Amino acid sequence: MKSVYLDNAATSFPKAIGVSKSILNYLDNIGCNVNRGAYSSSFEAENIVFETRELICKLFNFDKEENVVFTKNVTESLNVLIKGLIKKGDHIIVSSMEHNAVMRPINSLTKQGVEFCRVQCSVFGELNASDLIKNIKPNTKAVIMTHASNVCGTILNLEEIGKICRDNNIFFIIDSAQTAGFLNVDYKKLNADAIAFTGHKSLLGPQGIGGFVVSDKLVDEMSTFIEGGTGSLSEHEIQPDYMPDKFEAGTLNIPGIYGLNASLKYLFEEGIDSIREKELNLLNVFLEKVNNIENIRVIGKSGIEGRTALVSIDFKEYDNAAISYKLYEDFGIMTRCGLHCAPFAHKTLGTFPDGTVRFSFSHFNTIDEVNYTINSIVKCLK
Repeated sequence: MKSVYLDNAATSFPKAIGVSKSILNYLDNIGCNVNRGAYSSSFEAENIVFETRELICKLFNFDKEENVVFTKNVTESLNVLIKGLIKKGDHIIVSSMEHNAVMRPINSLTKQGVEFCRVQCSVFGELNASDLIKNIKPNTKAVIMTHASNVCGTILNLEEIGKICRDNNIFFIIDSAQTAGFLNVDYKKLNADAIAFTGHKSLLGPQGIGGFVVSDKLVDEMSTFIEGGTGSLSEHEIQPDYMPDKFEAGTLNIPGIYGLNASLKYLFEEGIDSIREKELNLLNVFLEKVNNIENIRVIGKSGIEGRTALVSIDFKEYDNAAISYKLYEDFGIMTRCGLHCAPFAHKTLGTFPDGTVRFSFSHFNTIDEVNYTINSIVKCLK
């Protein structure tokens, strides 16, 4: 039986060529910490960490390496940003397509006197920027939004949102979990104050490494979220207030950074535009064929314009979970079924509480795998 991995929106597989080799090299030949030792292997690791900050700057068109902060994933990044910035009496604006990585920290803060409102998106997951303006209040502190839905793949028009935030002196924080490595996510064009990212999705790196880029203005407004050793100012028992030490307490995931370093180099060598084109071509073939199958409802946009390389399907007369299980058990096809940690997005799309079966593609997938998946879906529905 074939094995077809179509759950890349959850985590990419396989990883970029060179990732495992880079991690193994660190574990077998380097192994030490950074900012702690005055010896050659420590300096070598420090060089890789700094080079990776430079690569992240290149990825996001960002200018300040010291304002690249490493965390373990985009969820931790969003928690650091949200809980470091938002205080009692503040108001936040989000979209109706947000992942729980945004919504759970915000809902937690409502217990401390924080308010939030959602800008309702369409049944296709699209956001009307004018609806954002209607929700701005005198105490609106930040707009926090996903760049693209992890449920239906719709890309939100964040460039327009960023301009509105800039004009109204509101901080703009972007969750790039579904777009970094797929789109050219430009910090400057988006008028962002912070972009949170994760290494294990379209950046093709390992799990356990993520981070964020952040403006000096936002840094000055934020309190620390985790405090501890940094290898700097060790004579003081208070957290350094300079970057990146302010937000990088404790030992970094250096094996993960080595892996991310290799995956970013692979992305730049292959070209993000080239990777996106191949993934969308695969998606286009899938959509053209799946739209002709009875008892299937494609969620969100019907074509490939304005979306990432994923599609959610509602098998109208069937149990979605049963179809997802059968695709794997009988045909070796790995998908993601359920609510995808984004319940309000499913409410927006009309798929709550049953959820959908999500198929998400990588440029490592092939046309043969797409055709095999379509044929397998047809057999599941007989």
